[in-house]
Amino acid sequence: MSQITLNVPDISCAHCEKTVLSTLQGKPGVNSVQVSIASKKVLLDYDESTLDLDQAKADLDEEGYPVESTEQGFTVQLPKGGFIPLTGK
Repeated sequence: MSQITLNVPDISCAHCEKTVLSTLQGKPGVNSVQVSIASKKVLLDYDESTLDLDQAKADLDEEGYPVESTEQGFTVQLPKGGFIPLTGK
């Protein structure tokens, strides 16, 4: 498994977060995805032998969230717990 931080400057709200999560979660090779609205970063834990990272970045771009740059590892700490999950009705 690899961990990478995607810098996505167009993330600004909970809707952005939900779109990014739904774009990446469930893709083969994706272990976990976390979004930091405040820092405009996406933390992606994935299997590099299964997930085509360039395609994942292209999918985000298609949704309106282009990846400006990447950094190996997780470069931001997200708080644990205390979040109210978003649910669709």
